[in-house]
Amino acid sequence: MEEQRQYKRFPAKLPVILEAITTSRLRVLNVETRDISATGAFIFTKEAAFIPDDTRFILSSFNSDESKIELKELKQLENCTGTLARSTSEGIAIRFNSPAELFS
Repeated sequence: MEEQRQYKRFPAKLPVILEAITTSRLRVLNVETRDISATGAFIFTKEAAFIPDDTRFILSSFNSDESKIELKELKQLENCTGTLARSTSEGIAIRFNSPAELFS
């Protein structure tokens, strides 16, 4: 099957503070990414089953020191917003509202 992604994904374990914004409450999770691209990230979390579809998120506090990728503009990922794209037993995929600038 041909790759459909427009932007390259980078395997990167970055600590993230993830704020899930739902109608019932604000939920804050300290989690870690599995991979990231300019348009989204997959985040490890065991709480994926408790996050409703189309939940909006604010991601912040990416720390690139331990990553194999460099973030061109760290400020672009501070208070980065996105929406739940899918969930699995391992975690959730978040689609960013606007592309971030990444390079390897």
